[in-house]
Amino acid sequence: MTSTTVSDAVPARERQVSDFAALSRTVQESGLMRRRHVYYWTRFAVLTALLGLTFTAFVLIGPSWWQLVTAAVVAVLLGQVMFLGHDAAHRQIFESGRWNDWSSLVIANLYAGMSYGWWQHKHSRHHAKPNQIGVDPDIATGALLFHTEDLTAPRTGLKGWLTQRQGWLFFPLLLLEGLNLHVSGVRTIFGRGPVKRRPVEIVFVTLRLGGYLALVFWLLPVGMAFAFLGVQLGLFGLYMGAVFAPNHKGMPLVPPDLRIDFLRRQVLMSRNVRGGRFVDLFMGGLNHQIEHHLFPSMPSPNLRRLRPIVREFCAEHRIPYAEANLLESYGIVVRHLNAVGLAARDPFQCPITAELRSAR
Repeated sequence: MTSTTVSDAVPARERQVSDFAALSRTVQESGLMRRRHVYYWTRFAVLTALLGLTFTAFVLIGPSWWQLVTAAVVAVLLGQVMFLGHDAAHRQIFESGRWNDWSSLVIANLYAGMSYGWWQHKHSRHHAKPNQIGVDPDIATGALLFHTEDLTAPRTGLKGWLTQRQGWLFFPLLLLEGLNLHVSGVRTIFGRGPVKRRPVEIVFVTLRLGGYLALVFWLLPVGMAFAFLGVQLGLFGLYMGAVFAPNHKGMPLVPPDLRIDFLRRQVLMSRNVRGGRFVDLFMGGLNHQIEHHLFPSMPSPNLRRLRPIVREFCAEHRIPYAEANLLESYGIVVRHLNAVGLAARDPFQCPITAELRSAR
């Protein structure tokens, strides 16, 4: 499926509601919505133990450049921690909303040093209307352009040069995403952003970030400490971007005024990443993005079993179901960003040419 704007008419509202109701009934009867408490408690215990071992290794290694390896390990483990926090935020772990909220606070704020409230607000808007221009914060215009609909003027000079090559620069820029995620969260909880439990978040994030920085700069020389933080934050951001980008970037964009039913909105705007158990582990189950968007509260380890049910249902109802392997999905993202970047250089560019570029 190419990165074009959805413009086809959708079926009558009654039929749309009926379609998803039928799929939902099948999924409920399959038992895949049942909680996986043993799985999640085991995962939490394993990650806690691995973080403890990494902390011990950090202290024992001391001021050595081998600590950069430790930084890389920390980046991967914190990525896995955030997947666990993501599942808790989607009410996948416990039946109780309160238990899920507090799990997210502990996992995201105290373990990873990120604001759960900031992320939940942003991520909820994405789930409600993925790839809808002006609504989905994940395609909002910033350093990168994901579309040109709200571009008031062509990008020129150095900014224009970078934008025209933004696809190739995407992964290098992700090295800054880890720092950006922390800064955005801190600005929100100490500012006026929507945060449900602001005092708790402030305490947890302050303890986590303050303690972490104090330990790093106490144990390592200043230069080595900055190198450690650079590697850890850089790889953490790269990891997060490499997991979340393939799921929606390069998929159809929804105009601000287009109405589309829930089933088709979630399926048509999402892309699955094919692969085995390693891909499931690497992406925290988010490679089954279509299924996750349709049933966000389903435990992530059940999504693989849900996939054939959703694929068959989509085939029967002639709803396109997009899949690609990991490398193919990265290629789609890079080509889409480059196509958008090239379109941004000339406001009089032929729309047919831009569409052909997007389809390559």
